[in-house]
Amino acid sequence: MFKFFAPPAPIERLPKEKIDSAYKKYRLQQFLSIYIGYAAYYLIRKNFAIGSPYFINELGFTKTQIGFIGSGLGIAYGLSKFIMGNISDRCNPRYFMAAGLILSAIVNIAFGFTTSVTLLFVLMCLNGWFQGMGWPPCGRIMAHWYSNKERGTKMAWWNTAHNIGGGIIAPLAMFGVGALATWQAGVFYLPAVICILVALGIIFFARDTPQSVGLPPIEEYKNDYPENMDKKAIEDNERELSTKEILFDYVLTNKFVWAIALANIFVYLVRYGVMDWVPVYLTEVKGFDMESSSWSFFLFEFAAIPGTIIVGWISDNIFKGRRAPIGIICMVGVTAALFTYWTSTSVILINVSVAMIGALIYGPVMLIGVAAIDYVPKKAAGTAAGFTGLFGYLGGSVMANVAIGYIVDNYGWNSGFMFMIGASVLASIFLAFTWNADTNSVRAQSKKAA
Repeated sequence: MFKFFAPPAPIERLPKEKIDSAYKKYRLQQFLSIYIGYAAYYLIRKNFAIGSPYFINELGFTKTQIGFIGSGLGIAYGLSKFIMGNISDRCNPRYFMAAGLILSAIVNIAFGFTTSVTLLFVLMCLNGWFQGMGWPPCGRIMAHWYSNKERGTKMAWWNTAHNIGGGIIAPLAMFGVGALATWQAGVFYLPAVICILVALGIIFFARDTPQSVGLPPIEEYKNDYPENMDKKAIEDNERELSTKEILFDYVLTNKFVWAIALANIFVYLVRYGVMDWVPVYLTEVKGFDMESSSWSFFLFEFAAIPGTIIVGWISDNIFKGRRAPIGIICMVGVTAALFTYWTSTSVILINVSVAMIGALIYGPVMLIGVAAIDYVPKKAAGTAAGFTGLFGYLGGSVMANVAIGYIVDNYGWNSGFMFMIGASVLASIFLAFTWNADTNSVRAQSKKAA
């Protein structure tokens, strides 16, 4: 089984005159594979939030129960993203990513046949574990196919897959509910079938490293090596690392990775605190119907697309690879938009504030992912991204579900919003610890620590 996932060995390099055209072809192929693939992951990760009002209104679930079920994904996903991230650093991403998507789709089909809170929680944990097989192979592909100077912008474009998948699920589910026999078919079965088809496409189109298809490393192709990188360091950058080296030389001993991991707790708390509760909050408090709240959910996701792209470009071109400054600016904007979303009674202002939160919160989400890859060798990219994800999901996502569900049930929505605003401030504080960090300074520190 593990041989099936093993990365392919490098093959003989293509003739020089074919390298440029082949690189362009494969880079596009790789990008589209992980973009469409990760958008599909979100179809079967965020559909439970769309189904939450049905569980409450038709099956009598409480918000605490909904939060408990949702927390299963955060707990399992956080652990999986770290553990599977480390495994993915030594796996072929095309098979690894596709396997996770197929397994997650199967679990989603099972959701539609289940009404037990306990069983739904168990299934959500399984879903979270398989979902953890999505981001790390994407990070591995990004680290191998895009160089340091372009990675912030390219990952910003790729990061919009979160929003495409997370945004499409609302209208897709509403279409499915109307066109198919039951709400379970629209919310769970239809997205699952689509994801299985996408997984087959990943197997067919995606590849592993440039060297596995006869191309030079991306640093050589782009002539974009980190500063002060000698010949030995260049060779080490292409060497597969052991688990011990990855963890103890480059991830767990890196203070900047720890800082962004802690920031990720509070970024994710705000992200999921808004996203997972939009349908419930707007229908219960603001008087929206299900269709209107679904379109607000859609706005949250799609407003993030231009915001994320602009933030990535700014971090590359204005802050020269420093991710923290623009990340903090985004979190200040999120705090203001949260306050408006909470206090406004205008339908227009509510939707504008939801859109602004979406446009701004995904900037730090993306930047933390880019920084995790920037701050370690590319052979440790999946583990570093998984480590930050462990904190984001196990801390932030779980609190967004369990803590906010409990707070709202017992103290009301006002307390829930104060909790999220406090988290937004803490995210800015932890990001500030990496204010002057860039790829070269962090790599130098990691090298000394090693």
